[in-house]
Amino acid sequence: MVHHDNPAPRVLAYYRRFQQQLAAQGNSGHAGISVDIAGFRRYQGDWVGAVVTPWFIHLLLLPGGGELWRPLAAGEILRVGFPGGDLEFVVEHAVDADLPAHAFATVMAPLDALAGQDAALASAMQALQLIFEPAQVVVTDSEASPAPAAAALDRRGFFRRLAGRR
Repeated sequence: MVHHDNPAPRVLAYYRRFQQQLAAQGNSGHAGISVDIAGFRRYQGDWVGAVVTPWFIHLLLLPGGGELWRPLAAGEILRVGFPGGDLEFVVEHAVDADLPAHAFATVMAPLDALAGQDAALASAMQALQLIFEPAQVVVTDSEASPAPAAAALDRRGFFRRLAGRR
């Protein structure tokens, strides 16, 4: 399914049903966090955004008729280049009219360390910001080197975590 319009309402509906199903099974996740969306935007013709749930924060890639999405089997890895670095997304299929196919990269799971909804949304927005902003370089008189600032270290740590390396 190609999403011609912003898929945020469909993603929200899908994950709210997911939350209800897990809650009915007694798995409520983080009590202070509910399903929410952090900004979907087009990137190279496809859709990239983030979803917050009581169990995880995921970056999502959805087909929009662009250059990034490829029909792959569930569980296959889709490597995508962003200005902030390359990410590996896991392809997922569901028997659902709202979200039959998408790919995700985990930003954080579980969410026990977060205080609540505001912190979860801020983390999702920061993840989106990091992938769309190129790493900054500081030029000195003697050489050009990556910025030693905490933001650069956080960026590397963020991408290591997304790649499954700590």
